[in-house]
Amino acid sequence: MPTTPYLHDQQLLERFQALDRFLLQHQQLWRPRPFNHLRLDWEDEHAELSQWLRQRTLEQAEAPEQPAAPAPFAQLASQAQALSVVGELPDAGLHPAGHRLDVNVPGRKWQQIEAFSRRLAFNQPARHWLDWCSGKGHLGRRLLQPGQQLTCLEYDAELVDAGKALSEHHHLAATHVHQDVMATDSARHLDGDKSAVALHACGDLHVRLLQLASQQGCRQIAVAPCCYNRIQGKVYQPISGAAQTSALALTQEDLGLPLSEAVTSSLRTRRQRDQSMARRLGFELLQRQQRGVDEYLPTPSLPVSWLAKSYEQYCRDLAELKQLTICGHPDWAALEAAGQRRLAHVRNLELVRNLFRRPLEMWLVLDRALFLQEHGYAVRVGVFCDYPLTPRNLLVLAERDATPQRG
Repeated sequence: MPTTPYLHDQQLLERFQALDRFLLQHQQLWRPRPFNHLRLDWEDEHAELSQWLRQRTLEQAEAPEQPAAPAPFAQLASQAQALSVVGELPDAGLHPAGHRLDVNVPGRKWQQIEAFSRRLAFNQPARHWLDWCSGKGHLGRRLLQPGQQLTCLEYDAELVDAGKALSEHHHLAATHVHQDVMATDSARHLDGDKSAVALHACGDLHVRLLQLASQQGCRQIAVAPCCYNRIQGKVYQPISGAAQTSALALTQEDLGLPLSEAVTSSLRTRRQRDQSMARRLGFELLQRQQRGVDEYLPTPSLPVSWLAKSYEQYCRDLAELKQLTICGHPDWAALEAAGQRRLAHVRNLELVRNLFRRPLEMWLVLDRALFLQEHGYAVRVGVFCDYPLTPRNLLVLAERDATPQRG
């Protein structure tokens, strides 16, 4: 079977425009969170699908294989998949890792570093790696080859010191700098000799790199974006011309949709998450009754230790946090059971919203890719590892004054 190609050149804009149309056309299906609403507006229009989803159990919602759902689920799923598919970037033929370079690096993180590093295939070899938001500098050290230089920028002073110690231990000529990358003076580290890399720098942090690196003329840029919702404003600010002219206006809550999966979570963590959500959903019903207002009331993230409380105590303590007085004698057992039922409804209704997770992420990644293309870079977008290793497996590769390699 032919392999799916990565995206490059005019394909970037063509795919972005198709995604833009798809997301705009169906935004009533993916914008509202089932957790926040007792009923969603689209359920009247798609009554058969709504009824089918609401009669299913929590276990059915979380099953890896899903049976055929009523229309328009299959059509939407097919469109979403077609618009989201993108192939692997070519292997760069990375040199073997240095002796014990992976010591004290969590296994999954090291696998991500290995996979990311293997995909940095540029026309010209890098001369000076710049590891942006580097932590201890594990990525930069993995990339460093004889004759190359490495600069690691990190905000956390303890991580800077730990990174220096590790580089000295491995006898590598790396410079570790204590730097707030959002500060105005961070641009001084970027120039035409640098190859800037960022593996899962969150939100504004990786956008800042793209903006500064393109301004300063960095020869190569490699970014695997993460945590699109970690932005300073409440509304997303597109960076490419194509996204700026789009009618799609994204809130911070919208930006959290691509991150709403739990692929890498342990079974114990997922069970705790479900128990916590069921309790909050029961409290949601209670607060609507007590306030006499049929609308969602945001509640803070709570420690896992709250799950050990009785349900009555849990609700009373949460009500106190929200300065809500509980009157009368609520039926705590009935509320807790109702929360469990609502969790099943929410999880099943989310199956529709989840169809748009990857299309929205592709839209956001292509906004970044098109921005770099508009600033004179040859750009490629593809995956650098399999989805189970990390759902954030999309990689933007950009090289100035070069023709992108073909895989």
